[in-house]
Amino acid sequence: MLINFDVRWEIVVFTSLRGMFALQRRRRKVFIFCLYPYLNTDAGTMSPFEHGEVFVLDDGGEVDLDLGNYERFLDIKLTRDNNITTGKIYQSVIDKERRGDYLGKTVQVVPHITDAIQEWIERVAMVPVDGKEGPADVCVIELGGTIGDIESMPFIEALGQFSYRVGPGNFCLVHVSLVPVLKAVGEPKTKPTQHSVRGLRGLGLTPNILACRSDKPLDINIKEKLSLFCHVPVANIINLHDVTNIWHIPLLLKEQKAHEALLKLLNLQGCPKEPMLEEWMGRAKLYDMLQETVRIAMVGKYTGLSDSYLSVLKALLHASVDCRRKLVVDWVPSSDLEETAAKEAPEAHKAAWRLLKGADGVLVPGGFGDRGVQGKILAAKYARENKIPYLGICLGMQIAVIEFARSVMNLREANSMEFDPDTTAPVVIFMPEGSKTQMGGTMRLGSRRTFFTVADCKSAKLYGKVSFVDERHRHRYEVNPNMVPEFEKAGLVFVGKDETGKRMEIIELPSHPYYVGVQFHPEFKSRPGKPSAVFLGLIAASCGQLDARLQASDGQIIQPASPAHGNGYSTTPRTYRNGGSLKKQKQLPIKSLVNGGSFRSNGNCVHVQHSST
Repeated sequence: MLINFDVRWEIVVFTSLRGMFALQRRRRKVFIFCLYPYLNTDAGTMSPFEHGEVFVLDDGGEVDLDLGNYERFLDIKLTRDNNITTGKIYQSVIDKERRGDYLGKTVQVVPHITDAIQEWIERVAMVPVDGKEGPADVCVIELGGTIGDIESMPFIEALGQFSYRVGPGNFCLVHVSLVPVLKAVGEPKTKPTQHSVRGLRGLGLTPNILACRSDKPLDINIKEKLSLFCHVPVANIINLHDVTNIWHIPLLLKEQKAHEALLKLLNLQGCPKEPMLEEWMGRAKLYDMLQETVRIAMVGKYTGLSDSYLSVLKALLHASVDCRRKLVVDWVPSSDLEETAAKEAPEAHKAAWRLLKGADGVLVPGGFGDRGVQGKILAAKYARENKIPYLGICLGMQIAVIEFARSVMNLREANSMEFDPDTTAPVVIFMPEGSKTQMGGTMRLGSRRTFFTVADCKSAKLYGKVSFVDERHRHRYEVNPNMVPEFEKAGLVFVGKDETGKRMEIIELPSHPYYVGVQFHPEFKSRPGKPSAVFLGLIAASCGQLDARLQASDGQIIQPASPAHGNGYSTTPRTYRNGGSLKKQKQLPIKSLVNGGSFRSNGNCVHVQHSST
């Protein structure tokens, strides 16, 4: 069970499809849908400043960051069809109309658009997302946006029809609403929730549960007032107040018996009454007890909005907790590191360099466009020359390659064709199967396999000495394979490549304590308790634990002991589900990726500091 938290008013619908699908009594399974009223087909072409990060799924779907939260919390793998937008629905209906599927009828929002929404939900709900066979027992459907938005109306109407079709006991509506507190008087105001519930009921939907967001816990009299005006029992009014870290939220729901309300409303009393959250509780308490910090400089282009790098922040957090360190992220706008900033904004320039030099590790995440690229190159150079742990993701890896070519190989004109199409030393080139005119969904997307070419490299050891890993990609440019021999002769090793051996996936600098770049996005598969291997390497190197982590054999990784054992370490084997055994894995035949061929593949409170403070 998971409710998405947002200061906006949202609807989260928990509906049991028991009336349509056979239930498996022994093991309840949950399915996730996210409905977004925007007209974009997917989130791939949206600016991170406007919409936050684009989360990439195994099948290459570019979706909203909320699906990343669901994947992390529930440890499942969703598909592009779990993300429904107005653009997708209208496109499917128009395609049907062009084919003549409606037999000459006038195509309208009701019933054709609303029917398409319901049909999509029922069709995709049959596909398991947890690796088990059989359809889901319970579907979680999140409708984003604000009550009253004109673009949300078809979805609300469709859900109203759906609730009528499945009948009582098979549909539970949870309304997420903000209960603000006026700081001048310190009094929680229930009017916004009252008005949003009234608007929702006017549209044909009546909330069964209220999930009230607030700064502080709500008194019983506030809940009684909400119950009176919103016609929701007090027991079904759940308060989601601010906590020290987001891992406390499931515990907060359990304390308020939210699970009992859901089980009752969906007639699932046969389920276990108490959620099994002991391990989760231990992790939440452990994070609160951490004192010793590890500082990571995040050198990026979109540092003005932390949601632009949400999965990166989560992956850093997962790794830092695993290393028993409290994460501190220093946001460093890459453009502030450049020489032009020294003239135009000297104070920001000094602040950015002060943060970079005070960090224990440096991370350059992915991105697009040439703004701030020179600052990222300077950050990579500083980390390389001063032996500071460095992790470059996607563009961050390409930046490391460009910097190495310029500084070590004396190729002063070395550049990416993304930034200079006419460069005489193209160390990063456009992928031949990409499109420069069609922007949406034309990148190398989704899960792809990377084979380790150096068995004893740091990355392979961190992954558990596997022969390959499956990680998610999102890029149009890649390292020029024709220049790889020159790079390796100069000392930069490409320890991971695709199945053809022509696409460079992982770089390492053996003479450096930890200088790693990956073409993929490992942050998308990091989980609480299962941190991404390369992120774990960055944090471990930044706090002096990497050597101990690498002292393992036969795929065993030294990892922190349980919270009860303090800050010690144990040698319990760690298995990464996206990896394969070095001894047992059989080489796969070469498969072209030109047409997007895919392979099998297997959150949280962070203290941040901006350079302007």
